[in-house]
Amino acid sequence: MKARWWQGSLLYLLILVALLALAFSFFPVNKGPKEVDYYTFIDNAKTKQIDDIQQDGTTIIGLKDDKPAVKASFVGSTKELLDSLKDAGVQLGDTGIKFEVKTGGIDWGSIMLTFLPLLLFAAFIFFVFRSARGANTQAFNFGKSRARLASGDKPTVTFADVAGIDESKGELQEIVEFLKSPQKFLALGARIPRGLLLVGPPGCGKTLIAKATAGEAGVPFFSISGSEFVEMFVGVGASRVRDLFDQAKRNTPCIVFVDEIDAVGRHRGAGLGGGHDEREQTLNQILVEMDGFDSNTNVIVLAATNRPDILDPALLRPGRFDRHVVIDQPDINGRKAILAVHAKGKPLAKESDLEIIARQTPGFSGADLANLINEAAILAARRNRKDVSQKELEDSIDRVIAGPEKKGRVITKNEKELIAYHETGHALAAKMLPNADPVHKISIVARGMMGGWTRFLPTEERYLETFERFKDLMVVSLAGRAAEQVAFNELTTGAQNDLEKVTQIARRMITEFGMSQKLGPRTFGKREELVFLGKEIHEQRNYSDKIAEEIDAEVEQLVKDAYAKAVEIMIQNKDRLKFIADYLIEKETIDDITFEELLNKPIPAPDLETAPAS
Repeated sequence: MKARWWQGSLLYLLILVALLALAFSFFPVNKGPKEVDYYTFIDNAKTKQIDDIQQDGTTIIGLKDDKPAVKASFVGSTKELLDSLKDAGVQLGDTGIKFEVKTGGIDWGSIMLTFLPLLLFAAFIFFVFRSARGANTQAFNFGKSRARLASGDKPTVTFADVAGIDESKGELQEIVEFLKSPQKFLALGARIPRGLLLVGPPGCGKTLIAKATAGEAGVPFFSISGSEFVEMFVGVGASRVRDLFDQAKRNTPCIVFVDEIDAVGRHRGAGLGGGHDEREQTLNQILVEMDGFDSNTNVIVLAATNRPDILDPALLRPGRFDRHVVIDQPDINGRKAILAVHAKGKPLAKESDLEIIARQTPGFSGADLANLINEAAILAARRNRKDVSQKELEDSIDRVIAGPEKKGRVITKNEKELIAYHETGHALAAKMLPNADPVHKISIVARGMMGGWTRFLPTEERYLETFERFKDLMVVSLAGRAAEQVAFNELTTGAQNDLEKVTQIARRMITEFGMSQKLGPRTFGKREELVFLGKEIHEQRNYSDKIAEEIDAEVEQLVKDAYAKAVEIMIQNKDRLKFIADYLIEKETIDDITFEELLNKPIPAPDLETAPAS
């Protein structure tokens, strides 16, 4: 603010200089006439050095070319001056020097030169003080709420724009009905919830459904982020909370939406240093304001967070955030509905099937699906198409998951063969195991940090995993490394991510899911976290060193058994592995239909002329 003050003052100073320069250009400063004695003045008149004589009181001025040249003093009347000039031989009148008497007119040039700088300087001082006063008054705006108000008469988002979370919309529909007709609830003695906490992972539509609720109800919508409450000045956050709720009460019925409320709603007493900081004052004020609503105040508070575990218990008690609306990752039907919403206005080709795309995107949030449709449209435009085909949709899945293609990456022939065998190994193992997902695409085109990848297509939504499925998933993950060993009898770094994934699955099976026959159905370890930081710091061991050794032994055995199974599958299908890998090297990408054909196609006999001698 101080820098802006001086910048404004400098601007005014430059304007003052420019005006002074302009004034002096219009009213130039002329040098005064030369002062001489009366007799010299008479000589100048006789010798025609002056053309005009002016009498101004006791001063006579001689002008040459309308500019004052000389001046002298004469005490006497105008008649006496004229007689004196005639006696001295000066010719006056039409044939000689012109004579006139000044009547005391206003000299505007002198006045402007005298008073203009003073006026400009006064204006400069006025504007400087005005700027300084504006800077000081802005300090009092720190305590004002920065909530953005959306008018309720022109809703931009309604429930029709929200898909995939029908249960959550049903919960919020009650809020809409209360805001539209509160008497229906009050007549039965029902109390509408003061606040609703929207809980879910990032990108699942918490902010969108909050806007849609206000749009459906047709009421004003105040939206603010939790981080906008807190400033470096003590008391600003609490002041902004008071101002926000004052505005809301003046605009009832309305909805107040606080996004990322965990920025100010974390558990109190967990700050570094342990104390009563500005964030806690802001939280205390939120608690007071929400508890201060009376039954006739139609203000609904919505808040969103993806970390409900770190919120202060006082926020979650009945009377404040009474309900928790969970907005989770959409299932296959939800993903299909979300894709349909985002595909509106985009020309899809006739063969485009959003259901297939929905099946290929388990775990995608609403934001991910919106990005997928947008990437598909960009790819179609880049390829000079008039519509978005199924290929663009599927390529956009690869792009969102793994990154853009890197066809320009130069790799050696040996590395290309290794990658092809690695990815074929994953696909073969998935085909041979009953609990693995079907293969949808195999590619050795580099994307992002991956040299190649195999994508699977789940046949159904799963919410529970079994012991046998975990074992098959581990085998599929290790099959790429097994294929490298069987085909080339060497190990590479390409399986680093697979090994990390398998180790994590095996350890969770033992320590979290109780799937160890030896250790029994129990969990091991307890995660600790600092609530203020909101991050898991370390795992507290609630077991002995002996149990730790047994856990390591169980994890090691699971991984070894899975790898042995993967190697066995690769040895049993070595010819088929080579056949599919050679085709993949040539084509670089294999879809599910081609993969099934290669599995059922007879393997050609080796060329006897080129076959190695036994």
